Amino acid sequence: MPEPSRTDLLMSYQRAQAQFTDRVDAVEAAEWDLLALPEWSVADLVAHLTGEQLWVPPLLAGEPLEDAAARIPTDTEELLAGDPLGSWEAAADAALTAWAQPGALDRTVQLSSGPAEATEYLAEMTADLTVHAWDLAQALGRDTQLDPELVAAAFRYAERNLGEDGVPGVFAPPVDVPQGADLQTRLLARFGRRG
Repeated sequence: MPEPSRTDLLMSYQRAQAQFTDRVDAVEAAEWDLLALPEWSVADLVAHLTGEQLWVPPLLAGEPLEDAAARIPTDTEELLAGDPLGSWEAAADAALTAWAQPGALDRTVQLSSGPAEATEYLAEMTADLTVHAWDLAQALGRDTQLDPELVAAAFRYAERNLGEDGVPGVFAPPVDVPQGADLQTRLLARFGRRG
């Protein structure tokens, strides 16, 4: 399968944001404290992705990690500011605007793991949004079916970047899946989840 174009990468990211937004919009008031992942509530999961979006503008602008880290909150309550959907949407819009700037995808960004091509960072963020959209739907007991094109893109990313042990502290090790499992099940297993 040929590598996606930069336009395709950006469109996939926008679709992954929209898929996650739909799930955040569906969270009811009593559901924010539900367990989404080990040690993370639904609110923590949404705050995590809100924070991830807030990193995009400064990283694409070439700002040093330490400077950006000093301004980006890490606390769930501070990130969500009493309005989880509004906070998520504002952060997502700012990130998409930064990605859409001329030349943004030609840059190298400084991540905590070291320098990375902006296109690889974008693919990572798209995969993260896709898998966490499943996490959120699963936590809420809602439809967990993901956009098949986003699943394929996230699986390509995982195959290129996730080792046999996952990424310690970031992604769990892969779990076994039955032979003939569909791509979404294989993707989730690659990220240590049982779909």
